[in-house]
Amino acid sequence: MANENQSGIHAVAVTISEDRLKAFISYLSSENGETFTLDQLQNVLMVHGVKYGVLEQELIKFAANPRQYTIQPLLIAQGKAPQPGKDGYINFLYQPDHESPKPQVLDNGKVDFREINRISNVKKGQVIAERIPAQEGQPGISVTGDPLPPPKVREAIWKLGKNVVLDDEKLRMYAVIDGMVTFTDRDKVNVFPVFEVNGDVDYRTGNIDFVGNVVVRGNVMSGFVVKAEGDIRITGSVEGAEVTASGSIDIMEGIVGRGKGFVKAGRSIKCSFILDGNVEAGENVTVGQSIMHSNVRAGKSVICTGAKGLIVGGVVQAGESIVARTVGNMTHTPTALEAGVLPNERNELAELNKQLKAIQENLTKTESALKILEPLAKANQLTPEKKEMLDKFRLTQQQLESRQSEIVERIEELEQVFENVEQARVEVRGTIFGGSRIVIGRFTRFVKDTVNQVVFRFENGEIIMQPKL
Repeated sequence: MANENQSGIHAVAVTISEDRLKAFISYLSSENGETFTLDQLQNVLMVHGVKYGVLEQELIKFAANPRQYTIQPLLIAQGKAPQPGKDGYINFLYQPDHESPKPQVLDNGKVDFREINRISNVKKGQVIAERIPAQEGQPGISVTGDPLPPPKVREAIWKLGKNVVLDDEKLRMYAVIDGMVTFTDRDKVNVFPVFEVNGDVDYRTGNIDFVGNVVVRGNVMSGFVVKAEGDIRITGSVEGAEVTASGSIDIMEGIVGRGKGFVKAGRSIKCSFILDGNVEAGENVTVGQSIMHSNVRAGKSVICTGAKGLIVGGVVQAGESIVARTVGNMTHTPTALEAGVLPNERNELAELNKQLKAIQENLTKTESALKILEPLAKANQLTPEKKEMLDKFRLTQQQLESRQSEIVERIEELEQVFENVEQARVEVRGTIFGGSRIVIGRFTRFVKDTVNQVVFRFENGEIIMQPKL
């Protein structure tokens, strides 16, 4: 905002930018030939508190010909911007299983492209990851000489799963057992043992329910169940079976649901095709060829961009984006693509807010009880029964605070998802046929005519269709 000078030069105004890194001077009068001395202008700056980074040569220019700066103010002071630091991060010290899997080399030197090693095995006591501390930034200086703090940096937080430990300094993570590194819900890091089936999951093997990772070197036949607390790798297909994993599921062939069973992963699912299936992933679903007459849900993205990249029939939902090559067909088979917030996320947020309120009420009651009991404990005035009660209240407080922290973290994650609805998109790289339905957030758009290479997204309260660039 402009401030009129208070040192007698009423025709001079000084303004300071909102970030306090720049100061400008301008001339308010229409008189010709008026000039000022350098001392006069420096006094004006002092009145307005401008005392750092003053550009003396610019002041001299203004003093000689102020009318030149009636319309366009002149920059006459430049502060020092704060230098941002670096957030901390977790550096993993092994080859993640999703990075560049390589075909297995046999003893005779030949390469077996059917046996691709995707398992990240580690040994007991091996360092899995290290925590790199955040680096603080450098403060700046405003034109008024005040310090400008740098942006706050965030330390990386360990997300410990099973069979991993930290060193005393909490700088390194170690494996407790031999096994496979696996990420489960909310990026928790685990090391799980591996259970292998050398063939199909059928009547010979029965159902599988394992605490670690499962590798099936064959098919999962209709009616059978495979459950894993870690990841599941299947070299064949899934036929009308129930396959669930807390981690990711990788199916080298496809899913033939026949209206039965389901495939569900806490993280991501990869496969070649889905036919009459029910599929749900906490993060991404990546399909190489086609999704036909299926119900598919992904917390983040559904990607179907292979040679066919075809989605026909059913409902495909994604929290963020859906990308396909072809959507629908010439017979106008109803096909729904829905991007944005998923219904279960809305329900989860409401339930978490309800739980948080109850926890905060219980914490208030617990803290009130502790305020009464702890002073008595310090004065050694508690009976054994009261001491036992005090210990229970302290334990309850710890448990409630821990649960409260977990809920708040999850609420923040969900609220971020809700804020990103304007980033939700449906991208069609080839053709989308009439009969298709696009849903983004709470809004719906029906596609009546066949169009090519388009992107659907939310803008100004409606779903717009734009050419894909």
